[in-house]
Amino acid sequence: QVQLVESGGGLVQTGGSLRLSCAVSGTVFGIYVMAWYRQAPGKQRDLVASINSNGYRNYADSVKGRCTISRDNAKNTAYLQMNSLKPEDTAVYYCKARIDREYWGHGTQVTVSS
Repeated sequence: QVQLVESGGGLVQTGGSLRLSCAVSGTVFGIYVMAWYRQAPGKQRDLVASINSNGYRNYADSVKGRCTISRDNAKNTAYLQMNSLKPEDTAVYYCKARIDREYWGHGTQVTVSS
């Protein structure tokens, strides 16, 4: 049974940094894409960044230049380094992995205080 567990969220001041981690457990033969999404209260869940098995990265315009997505294939883990955080980055951040189908984690809260 595949499970995704996010960690690394928390409360940070404007301009601060956080590093989120997403660990995929279970029987996994290959992860095609790992991605981070976020959902603020009352808003839809939006893509933040994604990385495929070839290392190709894609970012939302709102985080370009401030966030870096990476993955460690040996550990089946993805990371999201977030710098220069703003109050509008406040949201629950979810990890998604595309394996035989899409799997989601339960999310980790990121709160940026002004």
